Amino acid sequence: MVLVQPVLYSFRRCPYAMRARLALAAAGMQPGHALELREVALKAKPPELVEASAKATVPVMVLPDSRVIEESLAIMRWALEQRDPQGWLSGWSSAEHERMEALIAENDGPFKHHLDRFKYPDRYPGETSEPHRLAAVAILSRWSEQLRAGGWLLGDRPCLADWALLPFVRQFRLADPEGFDAEPGLAPLQAWLARFLEGPELATVMEAPWAERSAWRSPSWLYHLTLRQEWNDARRDGVYCRSTRGRSLEEVGFIHLSAAHQVEATAQRFYGDLPAGAVLLLTLDPQRLSAAGLNVREEPAPGTGELFPHLYGTLPLEAVLLAQPLVP
Repeated sequence: MVLVQPVLYSFRRCPYAMRARLALAAAGMQPGHALELREVALKAKPPELVEASAKATVPVMVLPDSRVIEESLAIMRWALEQRDPQGWLSGWSSAEHERMEALIAENDGPFKHHLDRFKYPDRYPGETSEPHRLAAVAILSRWSEQLRAGGWLLGDRPCLADWALLPFVRQFRLADPEGFDAEPGLAPLQAWLARFLEGPELATVMEAPWAERSAWRSPSWLYHLTLRQEWNDARRDGVYCRSTRGRSLEEVGFIHLSAAHQVEATAQRFYGDLPAGAVLLLTLDPQRLSAAGLNVREEPAPGTGELFPHLYGTLPLEAVLLAQPLVP
């Protein structure tokens, strides 16, 4: 497929993806106009992301000329090279740029190291979280000292370093909001973060179209709509054998599936009368279906002739990559 605009693979809550979206939004780029946003579910990364980037971690940007930008800071700089109306990168001296780089390096290195071990102690057996919390607070204290003069890291206006660090400080606070807010000696930094949490920049990139609450639908996968209770029953029983709403596999002979571009119309036609949360969208891996010896046929729908995929046989639960509430 030939791209006509940049594609950003993102994940709403990831601080790296968050800072990339902040810079792209500041540059005036808008999903659906200047770029395509593809929200990723980290436990079911689309094949297109894996093909574009071996690391397969967000954010990743694929440009129309096939260049791939794999790091959040590189995406930020690329965006600001296109347009930098707020002067995140422009108008700073060489010495100030060096200070920006040093702050970002400290954030992405030591601070992120301690943040992970404080916020996710279960991931690091043999380590205790408190020493890492104290080490992170020591770094925050140094940053807080720099904020006293003008309210931003380099003075009276924000620079790249502010926006590169803020999503990670936000994540640190989320681990223990009451403890963070009560931490003595961090008043400037607490005010700096509060301004970010309450500001329009964060609000913009945490809502659609900058941050979707459901995963992008890859054309490489297949999809099936089901009632939440029917999926819960399948998980309990270890087998899924519903064909479509109100009809079983035994009655119909196959399970109705959809391609990515067919989900919306199918949902509206057969499930449009149901309340939010009642319908789940199952994302299926065709390769897992094939490995299970199952047959998927493209067959015409009665009355329209449009080809839809039909699964002949019960759906193995291990072929379901995601089961998410349907978000129109």
